[in-house]
Formats: sequence, structure tokens, C-alpha cells
Amino acid sequence: MSNPGLLNELVAALRCLPGVGPKSAQRMAFHLLQRDRDAGRHLARVMAEAMERIGRCRQCRTLSEHALCATCASPKRDASLLCVVEQPSDIAAIEQATDYRGLYFVLGGRLSPLDGIGPEELHLDLLRHRLHEGGVSEAILAISPTVEGSATAHYITGIAEGSPVRITRIAHGVPLGGELELVDGGTLAHAFAGRTHL
Repeated sequence: MSNPGLLNELVAALRCLPGVGPKSAQRMAFHLLQRDRDAGRHLARVMAEAMERIGRCRQCRTLSEHALCATCASPKRDASLLCVVEQPSDIAAIEQATDYRGLYFVLGGRLSPLDGIGPEELHLDLLRHRLHEGGVSEAILAISPTVEGSATAHYITGIAEGSPVRITRIAHGVPLGGELELVDGGTLAHAFAGRTHL
């Protein structure tokens, strides 16, 4: 290796990806350099272009190449339904697993004062505007059932006060096919408290 400094820099750069540790990053770097330089060049080109051209949708804040993403621009979506999610990846999960046909709003995280994430960082002023003036009749909160997620849901419920919007939250509890004896106590208590009629 004529330039181990550059190789180390490549390995360190690959480690920025989630779930990629030092060994995985080193394996990826060696693979690209030894076996697939064309793929490495293509990856570099696409990544550079994506970093320049992909921004946020002005309406829902998901990742988009255009000012308005394809979902928000589609006349086939039900604009009276708004699903509030934490990340753009949550939209992909909902679209793949459900038949939801409404619109979305991406928070970009959860309220966490200890981490310096407040209402401004989540653009909750934009969400407030959508709830009060956007023709929304129901806002579905698809937020993780953590302490921060519950605080975020509570805050959103507060900013929706005075609007005609009905706030709902996705169900949490025992996973489909799960055995009760294997479910943790907190999840079981939440599922029990949120039971529904059959």
C-alpha cells in the first residue's frame, strides 16, 4: 500500500454508516479497492450527487429531490389524513406494510431536551400550521413508544388544541405471533391498558 493514510481515511469514512464498525469498514474498503473499483467510482459519483441534490420536501419534510415530494404532489393521496413519523425511513416501512393512503409529516427525531432537541429542531411550528390550516381531519402519531416519544406525542396533542383535528396514535403492544411469557412487562402492561373490543 503506497498510501496507507488514504486507505485509513477511506476506512474511517465508511464507519460513518450505521452498523458499520472498524472490521466491516475495512472489509468494504479492501473489497472496493481490490475487486470492484468501478463500483467504488460509481458509488462515489452517486453519493456526491445525492448529497448535492436531495433535500427536504417543503410540506412533509421527507427526503426529496424536488421542492414537493412525490407523495405530497400526488392527487391520489387523502390530504385529510396526516401520519406523523420520526424519520423518512418510517414512511418506507408504513408504505410497504399498510394500505395507508394519506400524507405524512417527518419530525426528524423526538423531543429530547438532554440532547438539545426541542420543538424548533423538529419544525413543530410547521406541523402546527398544517394541523390548524391544512385541511387535516385526523393526525396519526406513528412515534416510538419511548419516554421521548410519549413526550413528543403529548406536545403534538397540545399544539393541536383548538383545531378540528382528531389525534390518534398507532397501537403498541404484543407483536403478532408473540408469546405472552416472552414479552417484557412494560410492553405487556401497555398492551393490556390499550385493549380493544372484539
